[in-house]
Amino acid sequence: MKQGVYVRFTIILLIVGFMIAVQYNTVQKPESRDTRDMWEIRQELSFEKELHSELLSNIRDVNQTITKYENIQSESPAQALNETLATLRTKAGLTEVNGPGLELTIEPSLEGQALGQEVTSISPDLLVHLLNEINRFNGHDVSIDGKRIIHSSPIRDINGQTTVNSLTVRTPPFKVRIGTESIEDADKLYNHLKSSMIADDFFIDNLTLTIGEPQDQIGIPAFDQAIKNTYLKNTSKGD
Repeated sequence: MKQGVYVRFTIILLIVGFMIAVQYNTVQKPESRDTRDMWEIRQELSFEKELHSELLSNIRDVNQTITKYENIQSESPAQALNETLATLRTKAGLTEVNGPGLELTIEPSLEGQALGQEVTSISPDLLVHLLNEINRFNGHDVSIDGKRIIHSSPIRDINGQTTVNSLTVRTPPFKVRIGTESIEDADKLYNHLKSSMIADDFFIDNLTLTIGEPQDQIGIPAFDQAIKNTYLKNTSKGD
């Protein structure tokens, strides 16, 4: 009889001890709270809405392409394949692009020159940072110093020289050209770059980033090197 009482009492103590331990752990490690202010939340919400809109636009374009391909395929399969190939080449950056966009000029800052601080190159990290800012706001087609940027373009340091597509980027000044889908997108990108801190990042490296006004027509050269396919390979006829 006494043994049963002891067992029950032990179980009760264990339960109470467990509850105290859980409560103590909760007090010591409270759940993290969102400390962002209203403006930061609104900015993130705006970015997510733009991303959502862009995804819906991409889905609509894909559906239109599928419908167009199905309609043409019944009449002329060869024409459908040629048009699809032309579209893919354009999206891959293998064709020259002419359309709305804007031009950036990167050159040594006057302050740096006055202080005798000579600029010999631009860092790869700074170019990557600029490219990320461009891509955030629908900068679809980009060339840096005449070198077309595609999905696999490496920007890195080789023997102390900054390179794009393994080609040396010349000492500033040089141009960065950006192509957009519409003049409205060009305006948005222009306003974003103007309001961002990207120009200050260039100034720290004794460089000046001049953001040109949006243009109705701007030329972006085609990617003129061989594309390395790691996972794709040609198949023989009939496979």
